[in-house]
Amino acid sequence: MMTGVGIVGAGGWGTALAVMLARRGVDVTLWARREQQVIALDRDRENKAYLPGVALPPEIEVTKDLKAVARHRRIILAVPSQVVATVWRDLVPFVTPDFSVINAAKGLEVGTGMRLSQTLAAVPSPMPKDRIAVLSGPNHAEEVGRGLPTTSVVASTDIAVAEAWQDILMGPEFRVYTNEDVIGVELGGALKNVIALAAGISDGLGFGDNTKAALITRGLAEMARLGAAMGANVLTFSGLAGMGDLIATCTSGHSRNTRAGRRIGMGEPVDAILGATSMVIEGVPTCRAALGLALRNGVEMPITTAVGEVLFSGKSPSNAVSELMGRGPKDEFHAILSR
Repeated sequence: MMTGVGIVGAGGWGTALAVMLARRGVDVTLWARREQQVIALDRDRENKAYLPGVALPPEIEVTKDLKAVARHRRIILAVPSQVVATVWRDLVPFVTPDFSVINAAKGLEVGTGMRLSQTLAAVPSPMPKDRIAVLSGPNHAEEVGRGLPTTSVVASTDIAVAEAWQDILMGPEFRVYTNEDVIGVELGGALKNVIALAAGISDGLGFGDNTKAALITRGLAEMARLGAAMGANVLTFSGLAGMGDLIATCTSGHSRNTRAGRRIGMGEPVDAILGATSMVIEGVPTCRAALGLALRNGVEMPITTAVGEVLFSGKSPSNAVSELMGRGPKDEFHAILSR
């Protein structure tokens, strides 16, 4: 039997990871916040709300007791970005120095602009801060749950921690790479959701492949610009957590951010779109946080700025596109390589 794993968060991603690990014989305990969800998952052995059509192996224990999850000492956090800190604080009373936690959420904390590993490190805990890792990459839960070939990246400031998680997570259908650039891996996973909103808006406006390719490519450039300013390795943005995740999210029908952007581009009000789903559209809070980081770091992020104006200031998507296209001439790698 491999090392047991506790998974905190029974949304689509947490459930997919639980299924993947349980199929390989890992002892998995899956935590859901609501008692009704625990009952439904136990009864149906399927997450009908977030991952329909994927059977939960009978070996997966479902619970709302964090202490039961913590017995594993290897924890995957798969909750929405804005509740990572709250859930981790609830878990800390059961944490011991030999714990290791990997965060699988993709986003930035809105109030502080912190990356989620920073959010975890800011909460006092017996666990050393270098035992925090992050998981990112082109990883749609729907495909991981079905066992389709997928690649991902684990980052930690301590490469031994990243390699330990690589050992736990890697299997025949889930290939995992390691990276010591936590900043770049986290920023790539978070910021791609903002660019996915832009790609969806482009689709909703009826634009074509040229437009989407431009948004993906120039979106990657501004992601790398902010990353370079914050100390990331620019090469990370050409990897799985950058280009890989960006392509998957901007082109997939699985992407909630791209679907939401498409509806915005077709003229639906932002508030109505957000209110109509129980799932988190991570690009919305991330956009707000990213704009603050860009301002603090003196980085130009025109696509992110345009998305923010549509989301938060009521600018029409068509006007936002016109302003983007009308910007002055630039060098293609402006302010990236110079960093």
